[in-house]
Amino acid sequence: MFNDQKVSFSGVQPSGNLTIGNYLGALRNFSHYSEAYKCFYCVVDEHAITVRQNPADLRRRTYETLALYIACGLDPNKNTLYVQSHVHEHAELAWILDCFTMFGELSRMTQFKDKSAKHADNVNAGLFTYPTLMAADILLYQTDVVPVGIDQKQHVELTRDIANRFNQLYPDTFTVPEPVVSSTGMKIMSLAEPTKKMSKSDENVNAVVYILDDKDTIIRKFKRAVTDSDTEVRYADEKPGIQNLINIYSCFTGKKIPEIEQEFRGVGYGEFKLAVGEACSQALEGVQNAFKELMSDKKQLEDLMKKGSEEASWYARRTLGKVRKKLGFIQL
Repeated sequence: MFNDQKVSFSGVQPSGNLTIGNYLGALRNFSHYSEAYKCFYCVVDEHAITVRQNPADLRRRTYETLALYIACGLDPNKNTLYVQSHVHEHAELAWILDCFTMFGELSRMTQFKDKSAKHADNVNAGLFTYPTLMAADILLYQTDVVPVGIDQKQHVELTRDIANRFNQLYPDTFTVPEPVVSSTGMKIMSLAEPTKKMSKSDENVNAVVYILDDKDTIIRKFKRAVTDSDTEVRYADEKPGIQNLINIYSCFTGKKIPEIEQEFRGVGYGEFKLAVGEACSQALEGVQNAFKELMSDKKQLEDLMKKGSEEASWYARRTLGKVRKKLGFIQL
């Protein structure tokens, strides 16, 4: 905690085009924390390289992710927006925390198992220790709350375990963070395989709606969304495709599930899919316009990166200095 104000930390990888799942589950909700918390929003480019990246694409997406933060409502004057690799304390604290993290803990991480299976030709040490770098991201800023998707909650729980273990040996070093999972949009599913989470790395572009897709593309993708042989717009576990579309429509319109079922009673899937597509494209229009304006001035984005990294570094140095002193490292 700094200056008696609680801290919130969030990070998004620039490792692919961000989806409506990223928007509904994370980006859209970030601005809600700005009034109550000191907020750090990081483009976690160091996390991205656990999978091989094209350097030009990584640079472009780093700019784009920062621009999307702002386009989705984050005011750079109220929040600290920065790029992870610009603050070297993240990597330094990650190594220290590696020495306080158990091998068995890391081997139980679900995301490591999933990504190892998906990238069997590149199961590198960084992929294995990814959660420890995430712990460093969070603990550097004495974070109180971490707004997170359900798939990352396990990593925040590990961060808590690491913080408690360190604090037992060296009291009062880290704030122990709490994960906060959004009650809406927490898990948007694939349009092609509605039992699987929507992923920005999905090779089937029709399975994913990206934040920057144009209106025609969005509507076309929703029209092709996999449903079932029934025609009733009803929220039920045996109808995962329709269930997913109802969730998406609810997130974009604010309407409750019973209200949506009543609205589309007696209406076929075609009309419902069109309505979901229209609601999605309409909600994203303002974000896309703001994004285009921001991306037209990269110098402004670089200035914001520099400002954010300088501010983040100031906070990070305070925590890392405390850690180094407690460990017995000589301070010059």
